[in-house]
Amino acid sequence: MVGKARVQKRLYYKIGEACKALGIQPYVLRYWETEFPALAPSKSRSGQRVYSEKELEIIRRIKELLYGEGYTIAGAKKKLETELASGSLGEPDEADTPQEAPPPRG
Repeated sequence: MVGKARVQKRLYYKIGEACKALGIQPYVLRYWETEFPALAPSKSRSGQRVYSEKELEIIRRIKELLYGEGYTIAGAKKKLETELASGSLGEPDEADTPQEAPPPRG
């Protein structure tokens, strides 16, 4: 596995471990925490942010929306809230699914 971060599966990940696994910088993740209410990591006894697998999934989706799909922060926030409310995190919704063109008339 050359060039890929290898992270063991566990209950919680420190901010550095999460960032390394997801390919983002810690300051970016801390900023996203201020913008996305769904992203609220717990704190360890020593006060460090710790992220669950579910939170890593949310972070992956935020990254995908912002960097992959070109959403703004406001747009990504709305999309993420909708996906979390419907339980379809990362799944395409009907508005995103290409529709088949109607047959030609005539």
